Amino acid sequence: MERIKLYMLLERLEVLTVTGGCESEMEIQQITSDSREIVKGGLFIAVRGFETDGHRFIEDAVGKGAVIVVCQELPGTIHEAVCYVVVRDSRRSMAQLAKRFYHDVADTLHIIGVTGTNGKTTTARLMVAMMNDCGIRTGYIGTGLALVGEETVLLGKTTPEAEVLHRLFSMMAERGCKAVVMEVSSHALVLQRTHGIGFTGAVFTNLTQDHLDFHHTMERYAEAKQLLMDAVDPEGFVVVNADDPWAAFMVKKRGNADLYCCTVGHKQFACREGMDIRARIIKAEMQRTEVEIEAGGRKYECGFRLPGLYNVMNLLEVFAAGIAMGLQPEPVIDCLATASPVEGRMEIISGATGEFSAVVDYAHTPDALVKVIETLNELKPPDRALIVVFGCGGNRDRDKRPKMGSAAAKGADRVIITSDNPRDEDPDDIMDDIAEGVSSASFHRFGSRAEAIRCGVNLMKKGDILLVAGKGHENYQEVAGVRRHFSDRETITAALVARNA
Repeated sequence: MERIKLYMLLERLEVLTVTGGCESEMEIQQITSDSREIVKGGLFIAVRGFETDGHRFIEDAVGKGAVIVVCQELPGTIHEAVCYVVVRDSRRSMAQLAKRFYHDVADTLHIIGVTGTNGKTTTARLMVAMMNDCGIRTGYIGTGLALVGEETVLLGKTTPEAEVLHRLFSMMAERGCKAVVMEVSSHALVLQRTHGIGFTGAVFTNLTQDHLDFHHTMERYAEAKQLLMDAVDPEGFVVVNADDPWAAFMVKKRGNADLYCCTVGHKQFACREGMDIRARIIKAEMQRTEVEIEAGGRKYECGFRLPGLYNVMNLLEVFAAGIAMGLQPEPVIDCLATASPVEGRMEIISGATGEFSAVVDYAHTPDALVKVIETLNELKPPDRALIVVFGCGGNRDRDKRPKMGSAAAKGADRVIITSDNPRDEDPDDIMDDIAEGVSSASFHRFGSRAEAIRCGVNLMKKGDILLVAGKGHENYQEVAGVRRHFSDRETITAALVARNA
């Protein structure tokens, strides 16, 4: 168990006042912002959130054994045996405390952050596979889980809270990791979960509409993503998708970090101070793409097990990061050629006879859905149909729902609207919003996602493709605040078996 003395932690904080039973040599057993997790001898940080205020749970934490409370406002009851530390910003303090509590282990690791609206998970997971195969022991933190050596740690957030982040860094270092690739969400950047981390590198995938319920405007969303570039070490590197209109904005705060600009032929950023890395598709198939990469005046051929132009960009950015980390191009390409596809990202599920194919993808934004549909239309036989099953999440950006409906109506031959994770919203209200975008086209509508998928499977004829979009790797559906087991993959597989029976 980690232990550290109080005075060592307070050195990092902007302390306003200290009161109660504070002794500089007192040992702290744990730090947490969750009063339910506190142990005897622990430090509780009261953080003001969007749904609840941690200050409400100070008394609970003290009752469970907290000996130190870090807060922005003193509680009504002060216990003489407890040390109360008042700070200006609990969130920032949490990041500072977590880093120090785990002995600044983050400073010993090469941490690469991947940010963007779409493509973070595929890019990050490919990068982890590439670096491990090329001899750099690397951990992963991202959507749904962390990979710590051979252990998988389940996560509730793409980028967890600071105390969880630094605990994971500590575990990874203990198991021999020299590097970490982590997905960095815009929420995490704004809420300072990554404050104090010096990133070796940052990768920007793209920026399209999402999370406007939180950021309100695209400009503020972009500013949030840009915070990652500002956190890159001066000797580090930044990799950007130069085909994205926001690329030039992203690199404004990169400082002296090396710049790598990736393009697949639609460049919108001149990249005068960096290295251009280009790719063109040689051959595209459903389960494999072959490309030619041009970098540093040399050309390399590479094949990998993912379809689509947007996945070529993901591959290119991983290649660029490998070069930036000092690896040679040839072994990087060899490693990428054998990397497995990421679960729930253009994942192909076929029936026993091979006559019917379905694709599960996490596409849950208008841009992502457009790109997946375009890719599948390019790959399927011209006389075959593309059937799309999708929904939209509740308690999230409502404005994107009709846009996703429009994207499906324009690109698919058959559209099936259904429920995603409605959370606290009425699923019918969400489907009504989506239907506004498909009003000019005929479509099916099912409140039950399982029924929608079964309908899609039964509509398929030989050679057709069924796309089930929105949930990807997720193995749950959240309805009225309750998560119940649900898997698109399992439901498709069962429907294919039933059809072939």
